[in-house]
Amino acid sequence: MEYVIALGSNRRHHLYGDPRHVLSAALTALDANGIRVLAAAPAIPSAPIGPSRRRYANGAVLVESDLAPDELLAVLKAIERAFGRRRGGQRWSSRVLDLDIVLWEGGAWSSPGLTVPHVSFRERDFVLGPVSALAPLWRDPLTGLSLRHLNARLTRPHPLPR
Repeated sequence: MEYVIALGSNRRHHLYGDPRHVLSAALTALDANGIRVLAAAPAIPSAPIGPSRRRYANGAVLVESDLAPDELLAVLKAIERAFGRRRGGQRWSSRVLDLDIVLWEGGAWSSPGLTVPHVSFRERDFVLGPVSALAPLWRDPLTGLSLRHLNARLTRPHPLPR
């Protein structure tokens, strides 16, 4: 099954260095855990959401895995922990690595702790930009719109009020 996974980092790692290099190392970790990376979008810088003041490096990957979404999530959380991520901290605080399932070829999925498509991906340009670069024709199962269309809607200039 194919999945789109968003990646983010805004803290240095003691082995891999700055957030961009953390994202590169995460691709290797995905592969080492049996998650085949089919394509990767270039990392982009973005402003933080919430209390963190550190800028993020964000990216996305198209992957293939035989795992169901909840099983894949468990592997992603284990990779985050291996990179030093700890749960129980402040929401949206700085982090070495964040891995989120955005979409999967099976459509919509819901279980405790996981909703696919990711509930906020349509409003976040730091997710939609890289994701639409990877799979522009992939359709959001809830809206029916392509990722390219969703990204264009989000990033189009809004007219100034008169």
